[in-house]
Amino acid sequence: MTSKINTYKRFSSISFMVFALFFSFSLKISASEPTEHETEEQQAVVGHEEASAEKSKKGLDIAAIAFEHILDAHSWHLFGDGHDAVAIPLPVILKTDNGIVTFMSSEFHHDVHGTHVVEKNGLRFVNYEESIYLASETPNEHGQYLNIEKNDKGETTVLNPAPLDFSITKNVTQLFLSAIVLFLLFTSVAKAYKKQGVTSAPKGKQSFLEPLIVFVRDDLAKTNIGPNSEKFVPYLLTVFFLILINNIFGLIPFSANLTGNIAFTLVLSVGTFILTNINGNKHYWSHIFLPHAPKAIWPILIPIEVFGILTKPFALMIRLFANIAAGHIIIISLIGLIFIFESIYIAPVSVAFSLFIDILEVLVAFLQAYIFTMLTSLFIGAAVADPHDDGVHKNEDEHLAVKH
Repeated sequence: MTSKINTYKRFSSISFMVFALFFSFSLKISASEPTEHETEEQQAVVGHEEASAEKSKKGLDIAAIAFEHILDAHSWHLFGDGHDAVAIPLPVILKTDNGIVTFMSSEFHHDVHGTHVVEKNGLRFVNYEESIYLASETPNEHGQYLNIEKNDKGETTVLNPAPLDFSITKNVTQLFLSAIVLFLLFTSVAKAYKKQGVTSAPKGKQSFLEPLIVFVRDDLAKTNIGPNSEKFVPYLLTVFFLILINNIFGLIPFSANLTGNIAFTLVLSVGTFILTNINGNKHYWSHIFLPHAPKAIWPILIPIEVFGILTKPFALMIRLFANIAAGHIIIISLIGLIFIFESIYIAPVSVAFSLFIDILEVLVAFLQAYIFTMLTSLFIGAAVADPHDDGVHKNEDEHLAVKH
């Protein structure tokens, strides 16, 4: 399986090798240095190679490769596998009983099987499937410094204690990068408006960003929230462009899958949940806890309404996460068909469909940013709306007042 995975990764990244050269100045490729655990690690590598050889006979595990691609990691992997991998190391920050422990992820020597031990502050750590645990004193039969149990279904459970992990992972790094890009982008646009004024025709970045900003302000905020939408526009613009730029970054080779990570979408949905309910007016809360219905059915209606408060942000979280992650999985699965069938004749069909899905992902990048922002504005609008202030009800009330 190892050889097939290496072939797959080389195939998927060879056309983007030029792009990787731009990152070469920041790469810190760790060399394999002899350690006191060298013998055990060599045995573990041999064991994993034998296990991979057995798995290769059964076929390539496309699901494992796909999830490895979309999940978070402690280093920014570019290409290669095992000790031959090329990756940008990232800071590992752990909260332990001995205080805060920090070191670079390169000290694990690209090991994610729990076979390489890093000793810091009198503690020993191993990386197992991108989760960091305190190492056992002696290795198990597979050379792993872990105590692992398997249930009847073959699912593994690590019994070693795990420190609190505050590491700057791949997704966190991309979040910082996207924040910097957005800050530089919009500050430059703001300076251009300050210099040229708002009445002149937009140029350069302004001509691209201004229609999107006006669209969010007028078509989403004002339409769905109403006359009091101005104070919510900064949040809606932040959500829209943060999702959009990370969706686009996710389509670039070697980038992180940030918007396809459920932790990221959870934070965004929690932000919408807090903002919506903090600004909810008396009509919003009375509709939930004092519904306009016979009191006999209040015990049924009130739990449903309270449950509805939670399902709205939950829907936002799952929709964005599922759509972005699914696109990456589909593309990897289509490319993997070449290695499953082990035939060059399937390559044109596989690559053609992958290219089609990749182009479709560009549309999805904009669409999902729009949907998340639109639904957020709808939820806020429902919370702040006053049924007696909208145009239709106000005209009806004035008409009734004249009659009386």
